[in-house]
Amino acid sequence: MAETLGMLCDKLTIVKLKQYHTEDEKRLESLGSQEKMLQNEIDEFVAQAIAGAIPVERLSFAANKVFKKEGNVVQEIHGSMGSVFSQLADVNCKLWHEQEKVYEFEQVPEAEKNHVVKQLALLNLERNKCIDAIDKQFVDLITTKKQ
Repeated sequence: MAETLGMLCDKLTIVKLKQYHTEDEKRLESLGSQEKMLQNEIDEFVAQAIAGAIPVERLSFAANKVFKKEGNVVQEIHGSMGSVFSQLADVNCKLWHEQEKVYEFEQVPEAEKNHVVKQLALLNLERNKCIDAIDKQFVDLITTKKQ
């Protein structure tokens, strides 16, 4: 199992965004199936982690992003797991809308192109921080429970 709780939560927020942005019945049916599968996978992952069936070292997979920190300020991620999950959903919404601009990049005014690209990079960094924070909190929860 290469997924972590944070990664699964990320996938679920993206499926929900896709559902929100389509009216195609076939696509909605497929996305509904994906949503249920991800919900079940999250429930199973949490239950297995609590039962000790997943080694603690496999509960996280840090992004370890390597980037120039100067000039690339990304907000700190903090709060409860639910709060961080909410931040992840928010950043994925922002990412969705920035990515939409890229699909018609020729329509973006020249003066705004660098901003769009920079925003995508920063939002992806923030997204990875959210995923890592969910994983860290989950690891802390599981290791505290085992003590």
